[in-house]
Amino acid sequence: MSKQTYSVCFCCRRRFKLALAEAPPEIKTLFHTYAENELMTPSQLQRFLVEIQKQEKATIEDAQAIIDSLKHFHRKGLNLETFFNYLFSDNNLPLVPSLGVHHDMTLPLSHYFIYTGHNSYLTGNQLSSDCSDVPIIHALKRGVRVIELDIWPNSSKDNVDVLHGRTLTTPVELIRCLRAIKEHAFVASEFPVVITLEDHLTPDLQAKVAEMVTQTFGDILFSPSTESMKEFPSPESLKKRIIISTKPPKEYLEAKEIKEKGDDSQHGKASGDDEAWGKDVPSMKRITTADVKDINVDEDLNDEEDTDESDKSHHNEAPEYRRIIAIHAGKPKGGIHECLKVDPDKVRRLSLSEAQLEKAAITLGKEIVRFTQRNILRVYPKGTRITSSNYNPLVGWMHGAQMVAFNMQGYGRSLWLMHGMFKANGGCGYVKKPDFLLKTGPDNEVFDPKAKLSVKTTLKVTVYMGEGWYYDFKHTHFDQYSPPDFYTRVGIAGVPDDTVMKRTKAIEDNWLPTWNEVFEFPLTIPELALLRIEVHEYDMSEKDDFGGQTVLPVWELRSGIRAVPLYSQKGEKYNSVKLLMHFEFY
Repeated sequence: MSKQTYSVCFCCRRRFKLALAEAPPEIKTLFHTYAENELMTPSQLQRFLVEIQKQEKATIEDAQAIIDSLKHFHRKGLNLETFFNYLFSDNNLPLVPSLGVHHDMTLPLSHYFIYTGHNSYLTGNQLSSDCSDVPIIHALKRGVRVIELDIWPNSSKDNVDVLHGRTLTTPVELIRCLRAIKEHAFVASEFPVVITLEDHLTPDLQAKVAEMVTQTFGDILFSPSTESMKEFPSPESLKKRIIISTKPPKEYLEAKEIKEKGDDSQHGKASGDDEAWGKDVPSMKRITTADVKDINVDEDLNDEEDTDESDKSHHNEAPEYRRIIAIHAGKPKGGIHECLKVDPDKVRRLSLSEAQLEKAAITLGKEIVRFTQRNILRVYPKGTRITSSNYNPLVGWMHGAQMVAFNMQGYGRSLWLMHGMFKANGGCGYVKKPDFLLKTGPDNEVFDPKAKLSVKTTLKVTVYMGEGWYYDFKHTHFDQYSPPDFYTRVGIAGVPDDTVMKRTKAIEDNWLPTWNEVFEFPLTIPELALLRIEVHEYDMSEKDDFGGQTVLPVWELRSGIRAVPLYSQKGEKYNSVKLLMHFEFY
C-alpha cells in the first residue's frame, strides 16, 4: 500500500472500529443458536451465560442488567451487533472484578504467597540509580506487601540513610521512606505490610531506628507479646498493621559477609536475561547440578545480600530495636540442612538467593517444601542483576517460598508473571498457597516438586481476534507505510511439565486481526499455572515490535468467551487494546 493511500485510510477512522463484519464465524453461529428472530432475549442470554460462559448462577436479572448496560434501542434483547459488543466489553472480563478477596485469610502468614519487593527504594539499576521513596509508593499502590530497605549510617554517622551499600546509589533518608510507607501502605490493600530491614548499623543507630519506627507507625506497628512465635499470625488478624522483619542484633554481630563464588559483588556484569521483553523467562527444565555447581549453598548462608564486616566490632545490643522485630530472620550455623530444619517451638524467616535456591532444590526439594509449611522463605535476585532484571518466580513458588522478592522498578517477562500471580485473590497482595504445598501425608510425607504427575485438567484456548491498537498507538508506530502484521503468543508458565509457549500465524496489514486459532494446554498443576498472552507485530527486517501482554492466574480464569485487556511492557493497562478469546477446561 502506498503512503498516500494509507494516509487516506487513516482519515476514515470508521474502518478500524469494531464492526459487525469482523465478528468471528463462531460468534455469529452462537448468536443464532440462542437468539430468535435476530434478537436474544434476557432468558436466551441467561441460557448463553450458563451454558457457554459457565456462569451457573447467572439469573435473568443478570442478563437484563447486561442488556440495559448496552445503550441501544432493543431493550427487549440483544441483536448480533450489541451481542458482539458485549463480548468485547469490560462487563465480560476473564477474571471477576467483583470477586474481591475470597481466599481464607485466617491462616498463618506462612500459608500465603506474598507480593514481595527487592531493594524497594531504587529508581533504576542496582549500581548507580537514585534511592527514593517514589518507587516504594508505586509498589504499594500496585499492591506489593513486602518492602525492603537497606539501612546504613549517613555520612556524619548520626542518622540513618537508605541506600544500596558499596555502590554509587545516592541515599534517601530512612524517615522519608517510613513516612511514605505509612501514608500509602493500605491504599491498594488492607492486609499487612512487612518491612524487611537489611541492617548495617551500630547499636546507637539501631536504637534511633527503633524510635523512628515506633513514632512513625504508633499503634499500627505489630509487636508480638513474646520474642519468638510458635506460629505466625494470620493476614486477617494483622489487617492495617506494619510488621518489621530483620535479624536480631546479636545474630548480626556474628554474621559474615556473603561471597557467592562468581557472584560475590554487586558490581558484576549485567545478566541481561530479562531486558525489555526480548528474552524469555528462564526455563526450570534446564536447571541441573552442572548449571549451579559454582554456588556453594552451605558456604555462603550466613546472610542474605548483605552484612558489613564492621558489624562484628559491635559489642552491645539495642534492646528497643530487638523489641520491634516481629518476624525474626537468620540462618543457623551448619549449612543448608540446618537452615531447613523445622523447629516445632519457633518460626522464622530464611533468605536464599535465586542461585542458592536452584541448587538446594536439586537435592532438597521436599525439605524446602516442609520448611515453608510453617516458616517463611524469602528468595532474592542474584547480585549480578545490576540492571534490576528478575528471574523465574515459579522456582520459588513450586517449593512453597512465600516471599519471592523482585525488582519492581524494571519490566520484562519475569515481572509480568509476578503481576499475573497477584491479580489473584482480588489483588490484595496475599494468595493462599495450594493445599498440596501445605499438607502432610499419613507418613509425614510432603509434596515432591520433582514427582512426575498426571494431567489434572486441560485448558483449551481459542484466540479469535484483537482490537484497539489503532487508538492506543501512533499510526506509524508499527510500520511507516502499511497497517501492522500482528501475531499472538500464548502459553503457560508453571511447573516444568506444564510450561510451554505457542503462537498464531501473523495476519498481514490489519488493525483488526482475526486469527481463529485453537491451542490446548495439558496441566499437571493448574493451581500454579499462569496463562501468558503476548501480541507482537512481525517485522521482516528488524526485531518484532511489542503490541501488548497480560498474564492471568489459570485457577481464577473464567470459562467462556472473554474480552482480555492487554498491558504495556511496564504493566500499565492500555485504554483500548483487547483480545477476544475463548477459555474451556476439560
